[in-house]
Amino acid sequence: MKNDDELVYLLKKGDEQAFTELINKYNRKLFSYAVSLSGDYSSAKDIVQDVFIKTYEFRKRLDPKFSIQGFLYRSVYNQFINQYHKNKSLLKVHDEYVRFLDQIVKDTSESDFERMIKIMNKSISKLPEKCKEVFVLSKKRGLTNIEISEYLNVSIKTVESHITYAFKQLKKSIPPDI
Repeated sequence: MKNDDELVYLLKKGDEQAFTELINKYNRKLFSYAVSLSGDYSSAKDIVQDVFIKTYEFRKRLDPKFSIQGFLYRSVYNQFINQYHKNKSLLKVHDEYVRFLDQIVKDTSESDFERMIKIMNKSISKLPEKCKEVFVLSKKRGLTNIEISEYLNVSIKTVESHITYAFKQLKKSIPPDI
């Protein structure tokens, strides 16, 4: 096994074997660190995977003067912070949606409620196909964003974008008299 300086040098030259060695050397350590930050194995796996992907994409910019180990650990931390902020904003949207639906249920009569359901279903049917599919998987079938991402073979960010867009469209479709 090569030392870190050699790995960085070879990685900058595009040596895929060096990248594989880097993954083999640091994957478990970074995963453990990511779990300690996030408390979630699935998130930790995503974080570490993203860090390795970004490291490979930006390999030519790596500075051999700096510790690759330090770079990787710092990257895991930064990725965790980014993911935390994304999830936090998505939770806000979800909480707003739940409060919104709760208010609708409290403020509407039975006939208004049935009308609202028809309007919502009609609005959902008008969503772009992928957006509708993601929304239905999330809200009607109860899948997590990660499960949807894996099922549809799209990024988690794409799933989040579709859900956010769907919420905005549904909110616009509600008439003011309800």
